[in-house]
Amino acid sequence: MTLRIGNASGFYGDRFDAMREMLTGGELDVLTGDYLAELTMLILGRDRLKDPGAGYARTFLRQLEECLGLAHERGVRIVANAGGLNPSGLADRIRELADQLGLPVRVAHVDGDDLTHLHPGSLAAHAYLGGFGITACLRDGADVVVTGRVTDAALVTGPAAAHFGWGPTDHDRLAGAVVAGHVLECGTQATGGNYAFFQEGDVRRPGFPLAELHEDGTAVITKHPGTGGFVDVGTVTAQLLYETQGARYAGPDVTARLDTVRLTQDGPDRVRISGVRGEAPPPTLKVGLNRLGGFRNEVAFVLTGLDIEAKAALVREQMETHLAKVTDVRWDLVRTDRPDAATEETAGALLRLVVRDANQEVVGRALSGAAVELALASYPGFHVLAPPGKGSPYGVFEDVYVPHGAVDHVAVLHDGRRLPVAPAQETAVLEDLPTPPLPEPLPEGPTRRAPLGLIAGARSGDKGGNANIGVWARTDEAWRWLAHTLTVERLRELLPETAELPVTRHDLPNLRALNFVVEGILGEGVAAQHRFDPQAKALGEWLRSRHLDIPEALL
Repeated sequence: MTLRIGNASGFYGDRFDAMREMLTGGELDVLTGDYLAELTMLILGRDRLKDPGAGYARTFLRQLEECLGLAHERGVRIVANAGGLNPSGLADRIRELADQLGLPVRVAHVDGDDLTHLHPGSLAAHAYLGGFGITACLRDGADVVVTGRVTDAALVTGPAAAHFGWGPTDHDRLAGAVVAGHVLECGTQATGGNYAFFQEGDVRRPGFPLAELHEDGTAVITKHPGTGGFVDVGTVTAQLLYETQGARYAGPDVTARLDTVRLTQDGPDRVRISGVRGEAPPPTLKVGLNRLGGFRNEVAFVLTGLDIEAKAALVREQMETHLAKVTDVRWDLVRTDRPDAATEETAGALLRLVVRDANQEVVGRALSGAAVELALASYPGFHVLAPPGKGSPYGVFEDVYVPHGAVDHVAVLHDGRRLPVAPAQETAVLEDLPTPPLPEPLPEGPTRRAPLGLIAGARSGDKGGNANIGVWARTDEAWRWLAHTLTVERLRELLPETAELPVTRHDLPNLRALNFVVEGILGEGVAAQHRFDPQAKALGEWLRSRHLDIPEALL
């Protein structure tokens, strides 16, 4: 029997009315919501410092105020990681809400991910749990399950295992659910949002995705009828490549083999996922550590017209004495100016100064005051985009690993009983797969200088301080060219910011895709705001805009 699992949130702050849209737009068995990310855990940690009863996604509770009755009426179970740092507190609030609404709703939660007490100096340290805690709650009859830090895909594997009766060693089936869960987890990114070829459909308001899961682990990705956006092999491929690394996609329940995934168009707005193989999970669990790294400030000087580089040099010299005590100073000259520009804005360039230090005073008013004091004493046309502030705290993310048995994974059932969830008994050390054989290269022929994006899509994202860039070809012929052309060396040439960084290429022939992992490009993670695109969201689009000699037969 098919299990229909929908998604109503890809991040904390996603479209508020998506829960109602998913509950009223068509048939569902389970509705999930993903509210957590590395940055979100830091934000929730700071919330909890101010209020020990906080630490969960408040918008989820407000959504339930509107939709809990609707879900109960339609028999849709809700599973979300909105519990964040305080799943038990959120579960209590939901029970209070259900009582106020007069609804006989059974609420359970998953506990055990919080390891902050073992990591002094961290604001939040949480293990990424698997889906079997969710499974236990649903098997006991829960209508709503809230969790803390589980893997994003666990929101799908947990309900699937409960519905189909899967066990921990059903690796292929679990891996199929992991792949479906990874496609769903970022919401409308699977239905045309943030998609390289967005102009091929109406993506003004994409509908949220859902998966039709089957007992054998296969699935169909689709969306409710009449909703915006579109689902095709390209949109699903893009999301499959998002924030992944090698062909082995490891999780606490199973390691999914991305090199075995097969995608086929199964009708309008329907893509079938099949062939997924699974292996035993690695012997350790990932733990995300978030801590406050210090304080950060930024000034953006606007340089207009002639002598841009000389103007930038003057400001840097004038600020030099004020920066002597700052631990971390970064200058970036962004040449957005054009010669003989028709508007003042297009005649301007930006000189960005970013400073970081453990002492807020060093990067605070003293520094911002020094910048403002230059207003009448620096380069001609001096102004800044905004007055500098007093300096704001920034976060640092890192991950460590612990054995499965080091975590007390517990399903807290709707009646308060605590059911321990056994750690994975069968594990396998994660190793890279051998590089698969490349297709035959295209025969020699005429070429034309053109952007890579004319024949290839890309999607990029962050994993701590690293970034990934997934690139896929749209035809077999384009794949034959891409696989031989876009080497690590060529990527470094096209994206000079990566030239001095470790870069690894992973080949995924079934998807006609290459996945590049760039280590360290994001510094200490998104919360540190190491670069102007701190989550590497547009790194792939930058790559697609770069020009290469492309065979004319592909254009």
